[in-house]
Amino acid sequence: MEQRETIVRRGFGLKQEILPLLEESYHSSLIDRIKTSNYELSVGSLTICLAQEFGFCYGVDRAVDLAYETRKQFPDKKIYLTSEIIHNPRVNAKLRELGVEFLNGSGKSLDVVSREDVVLIPAFGTPTNELEQLKSKGCVLVDTTCGSVVAVWRRVEKYAQDGFTAIIHGKFDHEETQATSSRATQYPDGKFLVLRDKNEAQRVCDFILNKLSREEFLREFEKTASVSFDPDLDLVRVGCANQTTMLSSESLEIAEMIQSAMRERYGADQITDHFRHFDTICSATQDRQDAVLKLARSGVN
Repeated sequence: MEQRETIVRRGFGLKQEILPLLEESYHSSLIDRIKTSNYELSVGSLTICLAQEFGFCYGVDRAVDLAYETRKQFPDKKIYLTSEIIHNPRVNAKLRELGVEFLNGSGKSLDVVSREDVVLIPAFGTPTNELEQLKSKGCVLVDTTCGSVVAVWRRVEKYAQDGFTAIIHGKFDHEETQATSSRATQYPDGKFLVLRDKNEAQRVCDFILNKLSREEFLREFEKTASVSFDPDLDLVRVGCANQTTMLSSESLEIAEMIQSAMRERYGADQITDHFRHFDTICSATQDRQDAVLKLARSGVN
């Protein structure tokens, strides 16, 4: 049978048709009222304050719109979603109501997908091996991966191509980090290491500065490093990236910590041969984090 590959990334032009569904799913008269009251509403002794940047970002909006358009475009086809479209129970429940079947966490494998089906790839993306498996089936793929996530992938791929290990600030089991790390290992010598926080970053710095043994390092990072990770070789040249929804200030601090360790180990004049960092912070995530911090510091009790 001839292989067919169809990947949809721009939607089906059905935005007007799904507007009633979007209105039903997201409209809130309370939120509208708070916004028109300068993001603060008092009712009796209760005051409700709303951060001035909130809600879904553009990438999430696009993913949800594409999912609803897909159901509208293919009313009679079986539609699968590789994992939750986003981490929002209400949105995922609505998709289940519309007959979309979730693969991740359901006990079903990609083997259930046939050529005649439609598969949604969530805003987080999907690992390269899953993507290739889906492509080989010849089914229709609707790719809702956020553009900010794709930008991180490109950076990680470039690291791998140039012989730099990708150090990723993220949650190892998160769908986005799984997809991002797979972009490194699709290359023969690509390596990655996932760090959850500054404490783990400090342990990496300790190894770089000969303050942590190889055995201790491998024991601590056995589950969050790529297969056959050799810190003696794979931490000589590193590049930083991050899961787009991590706390941006921490991502930047982790990059600075590792850069400082590399500078101390190899010298400032050699730093570009051993360390790379390009800002992969999602601007929407940054805006929302800034808005929440501003609200928290405003003195509201």
